[in-house]
Amino acid sequence: MHKQSNLGNAPFRLYIGFGWWTLALAIAGADQAIKYAVQTGLPYDASIFITSFFNLVHRWNTGAAFSFLADAGGWQRYFFSAVALAVAAVLAWMLRKPLPKIEALAYSLILGGALGNAADRIARGYVVDFLDFHWQGWHWPSFNLADIGIFMGAALLVAGTLRAGRNQHSPRKQ
Repeated sequence: MHKQSNLGNAPFRLYIGFGWWTLALAIAGADQAIKYAVQTGLPYDASIFITSFFNLVHRWNTGAAFSFLADAGGWQRYFFSAVALAVAAVLAWMLRKPLPKIEALAYSLILGGALGNAADRIARGYVVDFLDFHWQGWHWPSFNLADIGIFMGAALLVAGTLRAGRNQHSPRKQ
């Protein structure tokens, strides 16, 4: 007699996503906690030397990555908030399904980052950035933990796609 799998049951699918949702919320929560500490403990535009290549800073970004559209007049706050919430909704829905672990991890990282930055945009009107890496006077644009989650999640998706493509085109053993 064939026993039916629980994978078809909605509560089980929600359980599968629960761990990934928890990871996303942990990333967003840690991001918000650090941003709160920076916002309340460090004056705006201040910089604390940590190493020869890294400073802790307090900066605001009203735009997107690398301050894209930062001087657009204010409408971008609502646009980027809506985009982040839409992406978050889609990713949270996708995490309900059984997924390969690398894909679920990538979606969780992106979801956590999207929620962290969306919370800033909605509550403050800008995203708080606090990580400043530099080398020989050249500074990478400052960023935050949410940005790291988004970047790492996207990198995992690209790596997984490249790996899948390589496996698909590799000669099969007979």
